[in-house]
Amino acid sequence: MMSGYEGLRGSAAWIDLSNRGTIRVSGEDRARLMHAMCTNHVLDLAPGDGLYAFFLNSQGRILADAYVFNLDETLILDTEPETGVKLREHLDKYIIADDAALEDETSQWAKIGLEGPASLETAAQLGIPVPQKRYCLQMFDNGFVAKVASAGVQGLRVFLPAVEKGAFLERLAKDNIPQADASDARVVRLELGKPRYGEDITERYLVQETCQMQAIHLQKGCYLGQEIVERVRSRGQVHRLLTPVRIRTNQPPPPGTKLTADGKDVAEITSAVYSPGFHETVALAYVRTEAAEQKPEMVVAGMDPIVTAYIAGPNPD
Repeated sequence: MMSGYEGLRGSAAWIDLSNRGTIRVSGEDRARLMHAMCTNHVLDLAPGDGLYAFFLNSQGRILADAYVFNLDETLILDTEPETGVKLREHLDKYIIADDAALEDETSQWAKIGLEGPASLETAAQLGIPVPQKRYCLQMFDNGFVAKVASAGVQGLRVFLPAVEKGAFLERLAKDNIPQADASDARVVRLELGKPRYGEDITERYLVQETCQMQAIHLQKGCYLGQEIVERVRSRGQVHRLLTPVRIRTNQPPPPGTKLTADGKDVAEITSAVYSPGFHETVALAYVRTEAAEQKPEMVVAGMDPIVTAYIAGPNPD
């Protein structure tokens, strides 16, 4: 049987994502509230649709990211494990006269990712519905399926009541679908240049620096932090860009390691891991804009003998 890493790269594998934060937003003002609090256009979200968004503070720094799914009468926010409580508490501070309520449902849901190049075909063979468009969802048994992927090139995320998790995993095992653990998923994610909040995106960074423009709607109305986003856009002052980097070593440098060119710091690594598929280290780094354009050969600071790195290409959208 193939490994989880092999499945994510070449076929399909499942990932247990049940520790991701899950927040239900209810009440008549739910869409208006979320629209005013995030970077994307929630008011345009039809039932069965979803989107990816950032939640900012007043200084335009990124507090969290989340998928927002419209389940008709409620919204579901799907966020990283580290930001579930943080995001709910942040949003709760801004509910004043709104008819809106937030409920932490993290423990009530099992969240299973089915990801990899053949994941959609595999899902169809298992009788799992496949939404047509990215971020969209379809109801499935007592839950729903969303077309999102955290690590693989494509995939689905299955949301089921926690009590149904065991039975669902038995179905996957019966069809010999391998499990990818967190380390497998991290390697493939970095091979594809896909950032994760908590590692590559934090409160330290501004929206445009992350290159995740699918999270932004530049024509929507006012939202918390919009002034900074618009100021950066209008002035075109983006000094660093989150960029996939390859490093010619099997010893990944730690986060915060600087990359230099012509003796000057031009990049800082956020995450790095050795890739068995590429036989070198894959990483994400914030690269100075001019270096991202010129793509110079870079030297990894603090490594002896000298180790070099190069820009692998643009982030996927």
